[in-house]
This record gives sequence, structure tokens and C-alpha cells, in this order.
Amino acid sequence: MTSWIDTHCHLDAAGFSADVAGVRARAAAGGVAHCVLPAVAAGNFEAVRLLAHRFSDSYALGIHPLCVPEAQEADLQALDAELALRQSDPRLVAVGEIGLDYFEPALLQSPMRERQEFFYREQLKLARKYGLPVMLHVRRSADKLLRHLRELKPEGGWRGIVHAFNGSEQQAFEFIKLGLKLGFGGNVTFDAALQIRRLASQLPLDALVMETDSPDIPPHWIYRTTQQRTDGQGQGRNEPGELPRIAAVLAQLRGMPLEALAQATTANALQAFPRLRELVAC
Repeated sequence: MTSWIDTHCHLDAAGFSADVAGVRARAAAGGVAHCVLPAVAAGNFEAVRLLAHRFSDSYALGIHPLCVPEAQEADLQALDAELALRQSDPRLVAVGEIGLDYFEPALLQSPMRERQEFFYREQLKLARKYGLPVMLHVRRSADKLLRHLRELKPEGGWRGIVHAFNGSEQQAFEFIKLGLKLGFGGNVTFDAALQIRRLASQLPLDALVMETDSPDIPPHWIYRTTQQRTDGQGQGRNEPGELPRIAAVLAQLRGMPLEALAQATTANALQAFPRLRELVAC
């Protein structure tokens, strides 16, 4: 069976709580051998760690930009302490999900815009302190994200993943030059996503990793428009088990065999998060 790594999956989301074991079992049955579970706030550090150990997956610890409005500076201290406590845990593979979000209006205006940057920079410093890769959230903020990455670049350079990449080709190559991989998921399945589909099909193969961001970013066969939901059509739930079908769309866009894409994106994920090499059978 073709084997995949879902490099970004929120198994701790409330929508999975009733049947998380079934969700993970379906993914495994479909060939998803490993999932990386990012935290989004100090309150779910323990949840992602326990789930990663329960299902032989891995996790990242960080404070998501959408959670910055409720976060306290004490949460950064808690993150520092947790990273110190878990630094010998092989299932801790990155600092994340961290980054900047300039899409949400409330986060775009001062003082929240500057507060986001403060939390982002402090977490980059923690990644550098503990020698960990980063898992980056970027929405309409790529240039600012890049600026801070350059300013705080560790001696050996960055490793990690730009999650749900949706920037320009130039920005893509700037991230790649810094040593980062680019995550692609359900967005590539939409015919109207011309820019994302073009980049996914043309960027260097060694820069790509696969992800679902489940339960978010559903592929087109699950997504329902507002009108469809109003008409009574239920919104499908994105799961890590959708990854092979999403990958099949990307393989078709690139004109390459599915197995070759699986091998390449798995190798790329191991480069992005080196601790995965001890966890994933290749």
C-alpha cells in the first residue's frame, strides 16, 4: 500500500473528540502512516502530546496567531518550560503552529498586529533555543514572516514547513531558500484555485509536503457552499484519511505516478522534521 505522512492534522479538535480512534484507524487503513499534530494554544499542549503517543504519531507545540488575542505572555513561559521538559521526547518534532495572520480584520489592526509579531518572534527564538524546526501559519503575511525568519535564522538555518502555502512563486522560493518545505492539501482539489494549483504543479518536487489541516480546509468533494448548507446539505468533515485522494489530485496535476509523489513527499517531511526519521518506517 502507498504510504503517506499527514504533516498537519488537528486530531485534538472538538469535532474529532467523539470518534478520534475511528478517524485515525480510517486514515491508517487508507495508507496514512503518520500524522503530525500541532498545538494552537498552551491549553492543548498536553492533548496533542497524549494523542501523538496514543496513535504513534508526533506533535508540535506552539501558540497559533488566531489564539494570540487570548494568550498571555505567561503562555510563552509555559511553552519554554514544556519544550525544556519534552526535549528528549522523540515525538516532539517542531515548534508550531506559529506565524502571522493578516486575513482576520481584528488581527490586522494595532495593537493586535504588533502583538502577533511579538509572539511569533518569541516562538522563533524558542525554536532556535531548542534546535527544533518550525510549523508556520501564513495568511497574507508571507513577506513579514520571511523578514523575521531571516533576522532570527539559526546558525544551521531553518527547517520546517510553511503550512497551507498560498503565496506567490517568488515568496515560495524565498521560503525554500531558507530551508523550508511547503504544505499543500485540500485547496489543490478546487478547479478555481488556479494559483495554488499552478504552484503545486510547478514548484520543485523536493519542496512539497502533504497535509490535510483536518478538520479544516476540506477538499472539494466534502466542501459545501453557504447556499448548499442553507438548502440542507450537510458539511462533510475533513479527516486525515482524505490525504491519499488529495494527493492523487496533486499527482495528476504534476503528471507523475502516485507512488512517486508519496515517496518524494515522505522524504521531504523527514527533512523538514528530522525526528520523524526515528518514527516512520521508510
